[in-house]
Amino acid sequence: MALTERQKMEAGQWYCCIDPELEELRMRAQDAVHRHNHMPPRERGMLGPELRSVLGAVGENACIEALFHCAYARNLFLGDGVYLNAGCIVLDTARIEIGAGSMLGPAVQIYCAEHSKDTALRAAGYEIAKPVTIGKDVWIGGAAIVLPGVTIGDGAIVGAGSVVTRDVAPGATVVGNPARPLETGQDP
Repeated sequence: MALTERQKMEAGQWYCCIDPELEELRMRAQDAVHRHNHMPPRERGMLGPELRSVLGAVGENACIEALFHCAYARNLFLGDGVYLNAGCIVLDTARIEIGAGSMLGPAVQIYCAEHSKDTALRAAGYEIAKPVTIGKDVWIGGAAIVLPGVTIGDGAIVGAGSVVTRDVAPGATVVGNPARPLETGQDP
């Protein structure tokens, strides 16, 4: 029996994102995100119940500020005390884990989907999903972009506006496009 596009996506294989089952999952997430983004802050609290109900997992005291956007929500796993500032975009076609105590500045973007380099396949919606892992106590500065398949180690710092194209070692500070380690003793 052939795999569905969802099964291919979840298995890390090439899949077509133009698919009714995937569209339904995206719509469910978009509905929850819309309610989260438009709920009065005092009612929403740190994380509205609608969004909480569709996320993969949510630790204690995790907070997602509005406005927020994600593709599926079900593939986003937040540890205790994780904080996503306003304007974060999470394209969670694969699993995204954010460890306890990690903080993302405003407008941080995390991408899991990598599109086909073949123009016809790309136009037809073919992509592959690669997971992103962010360790504990990581700080990602505003407007940074984390690309598919990247792991950021515990305690690392990603400077504002950086584009993270490859893994970041635990405790390292990276800046720039592409993000590269700073020399010891420098501030970003």
